[in-house]
Amino acid sequence: MFPKIEITPSFNAPRELVFKAFTESEHLQNWWGLKGWAFDISKFELRQEGVFHYSQTSPDGNVMWVKFVYHVNAPDKLVYTSFFSDEMGNIVRAPFNDNRLLETLNTFTFTEHVGKTILTVIGAPVSPTEEEMKTYEESQETVQEGFSGTFVQLADYLSTISYDLKTTPDLSLHREFRGCQV
Repeated sequence: MFPKIEITPSFNAPRELVFKAFTESEHLQNWWGLKGWAFDISKFELRQEGVFHYSQTSPDGNVMWVKFVYHVNAPDKLVYTSFFSDEMGNIVRAPFNDNRLLETLNTFTFTEHVGKTILTVIGAPVSPTEEEMKTYEESQETVQEGFSGTFVQLADYLSTISYDLKTTPDLSLHREFRGCQV
């Protein structure tokens, strides 16, 4: 069994809204990705074996492509495999580290508690080489920091949108992250 990265942020928004933020491209384009980088969705098919293929462009013009393949899309769970890719969607090595994992299995579980959403994110390597495993273990803190920054962007975005429920929840910014630093 390989070690996993687990991150558990919570958001001051109902589960349905947080889930939509992850599963609708019009929401994703407003918060997903690295802070300060341009984000462009090439393909978004939220279904079994569907693909989410996107690029991120750094402020200095470097482009990085990423591809997800969805395995589970339920109202409370997303499971997908992620890869770095080229513009055509072919799997490639990370542009910044040749020993980075080629493939990662990601499980996002959405749980609602009193109008807030607790998100449990688990990332696990898929068939890593010995060198990839070493790099993975050494980069866990960096990965957690990256997700933490992305989740701050999600919390900020959630605070700007409304959601019509029988009782409207307070969508003010909430940054409570258990298991990661903000």
